[in-house]
Amino acid sequence: MKELTIDATLDNMAVVTAFVDEQLEQLGCPIKTQMQVDIAMDELFGNIVHYAYHPKVGAATVRIEVKENPLAVIITLIDNGIPYDPLTKADPDITLSAEDRSIGGLGIYMVKKSMDAVSYEYKNGQNILRIEKNIE
Repeated sequence: MKELTIDATLDNMAVVTAFVDEQLEQLGCPIKTQMQVDIAMDELFGNIVHYAYHPKVGAATVRIEVKENPLAVIITLIDNGIPYDPLTKADPDITLSAEDRSIGGLGIYMVKKSMDAVSYEYKNGQNILRIEKNIE
């Protein structure tokens, strides 16, 4: 298990991405899978930056675990911000045009569709969001 705790700021987005990519590269992760994970991390860490502590700044922890058979990564994001379960938001109606759709929800929808598993819990004053992606 590898772990990074860092201030949840936009400036640290690149640090988080590099941390995740380093772990994925060590596993021989295909570039397509790595890009899917990077997009998910951008959305999820960005949500912590913009909403968890707003207008203040707080810490976020990114934990990466490797699972065998099948080979997969489990990435857990933890923050002490405002309790919020993004998985309870209704999926956007993607059959509508961009102009007719409600604002919000598309990013987490993309995360749910591109990851093999996504879960959320609020425990001990912490938002804990996990994504799992098989390394194909």
